[in-house]
Amino acid sequence: MVTTIAEEKPLQVASLTPNADARPETSGNPGLWQSLNPKKLKLRSAAALVVDHDGNEVYARHVDEPQPIASITKLITAMVILDSSLPLQERITIVKEDRDLIQLTGSRLQYGATLTREQLLRLALMASENRAANALARTWPGGKASFVQAMNRKARSLGMQSSQFTGPAGLDPGNVASARDVEKMVRASLTYPLIREATTTRSISVYPYKGRGPLRYSNTNRLVKNNAWTIQVSKTGYLNEAGRCLAMQAKIANRPLVIVLLNSYGKLTPFGDSNRIREWIEHGIDG
Repeated sequence: MVTTIAEEKPLQVASLTPNADARPETSGNPGLWQSLNPKKLKLRSAAALVVDHDGNEVYARHVDEPQPIASITKLITAMVILDSSLPLQERITIVKEDRDLIQLTGSRLQYGATLTREQLLRLALMASENRAANALARTWPGGKASFVQAMNRKARSLGMQSSQFTGPAGLDPGNVASARDVEKMVRASLTYPLIREATTTRSISVYPYKGRGPLRYSNTNRLVKNNAWTIQVSKTGYLNEAGRCLAMQAKIANRPLVIVLLNSYGKLTPFGDSNRIREWIEHGIDG
C-alpha cells in the first residue's frame, strides 16, 4: 500500500509532449555555452535540462513542471538511508510485504532472499530493484509511512519545491518532481560515495539464497558500459505514466554536466538524447 503525507498538497502534474511548440529555454550563459545553438539540438524527451558545474543552464525545456519520475525516486531513497545511523551490514530478508502491488513488476528476489542493507541499496540504485527499495523502507524505524515522510523532508532540505514522494521505489506515479528538482537531487547524490559507486558499476553478483549460486545484476544505464562516456552518478526510471527517464552527471568536453531527461517515449530514447547532447556540445564548442 502506498502511503501519502496528509499535510502535503497535491502538485499539478504536467502532461508534456516531446515536440511541444515552446522553444527551448536557454539562459544567457557566459563564455563557452554562448556558442551553442539550441535550435540544432533535436531531442525526443519531453523535458530536458543540461546544467554545468557552476549552475549555468546549457539547455532547458519544460524544466519547471512537476511530473512522474519513476525510479529516479531511488536516489532520494538512498540518501535517506545513508543519512541515517542504520547499520549497512545488517541482513534483511525479503518478505511478501515487499512485493509491488502498484505496477505488478516482478523480481528475482524471492521471499526469503536475504542480503545486507548495503547490498539492497546497491541493487536498488544500479539495477533499480523494486523489492530492494521496498525492503529498505519497510525496515526503517516506524516503517514505510515514516520513511516516506523522511523522503519528503529530504527533498525539501535540498530545495526541491516542486517534488512530492509517495513511495521508495518510484512505482506510484504520485512520485513527482520537476527537471530542476531532479538536477538538485543529482547534485546532492554526488556527495555520497556509495551512490556514485553503485550507480556507475556495470554489474554485480549477490548471493541471497543459502546453498545456491549468485544472482548477477546489470546497470540499467547502458551508457555506463560505453567507453565514450565518463559518468559520475546516474539513475534511470520508467513507468507508463512517466515515460523513459534518465538523470546523471557526466563529463562532456572535460566538463561535468548534469543531464536530466524526462518522459521519453522510446526505450532507447534517453540514451539517444544523451548522445545527441554530447555531440551537440562537442561539435558546438569545436566549431
